[in-house]
Amino acid sequence: MVPSGADAAAREFERHRSVLFTLVYELLGSAADADDVVQETWLRRQRVTGPVEHERALLCRIATRVALNAMRAQARRREDYVGPWLPEPIAVSPDVLDDVVLAESVSQATLAVLETLSPEERAAFVLTEVFGSTAAEAGEALERSEASVRQLAHRARDRLREGRPHRRAGATPEVWHAFTSAIRAGDLAATTALLTGDSVLVSDGGGKVSSARRPVLGAENIARFLLGLATQHPDISIDLVPVNGEHALLVREDGAVSLVLFLETGDGGIRTVRIMRNPEKLGRLEKPVAIAR
Repeated sequence: MVPSGADAAAREFERHRSVLFTLVYELLGSAADADDVVQETWLRRQRVTGPVEHERALLCRIATRVALNAMRAQARRREDYVGPWLPEPIAVSPDVLDDVVLAESVSQATLAVLETLSPEERAAFVLTEVFGSTAAEAGEALERSEASVRQLAHRARDRLREGRPHRRAGATPEVWHAFTSAIRAGDLAATTALLTGDSVLVSDGGGKVSSARRPVLGAENIARFLLGLATQHPDISIDLVPVNGEHALLVREDGAVSLVLFLETGDGGIRTVRIMRNPEKLGRLEKPVAIAR
């Protein structure tokens, strides 16, 4: 039996689901919101009539437009967010780390810089630089001219270079070993020495759990904060696992994930520490999420 057009479209949608999720996740920084947008993409795809020449391009165009609307609604919600907002972390399979472009694009450091862009700049960059869309294809999604898309993507690339001058800025295994050893030993001097003088720590508790509601600045202040956190939670287990295309420290208490910690390095040591403690954002860390580009 020849499959119907609806059946073929459904198969194509499932084939591209991980691509759509990754695209939207990079735009929104939220796995939960990305799931909603992907579902809405399928509902809108079902309303498309007539032949479709490039299914992936159509789905990405629909997903981008839905995501842009979601980004504007998301910005309004964040006005009431308690403390710093960080992207929702997601566990990924180890092979993601081998795809340099994909791993960098979903890293916490990159997502943090993308958050500083306008919705259109972010979409233009992600579509053209990560997913290989042409300026014309991205223009259809953004309802912009090719020249406008190129300008948006150029501004985004400049901002990425300013905000993240070091590619692959995740910590090496040696840095992670020194970092965890110093904190376990309660060694203030050793912890401080690993951090740059202008380092910053950002913690997202969302008002649900105790966390720093403002960034912690300076090596010694951060070291004291981390050692204090370790003292308050002595009965924990820690694992270094692939999260967001880089290695991160997964901390469990009583068998449940209580936080995930990321390190971003630069010249002279650790320049940024990001800690996710909001329990509403810790649900995608036990099982790898399928991502693709």
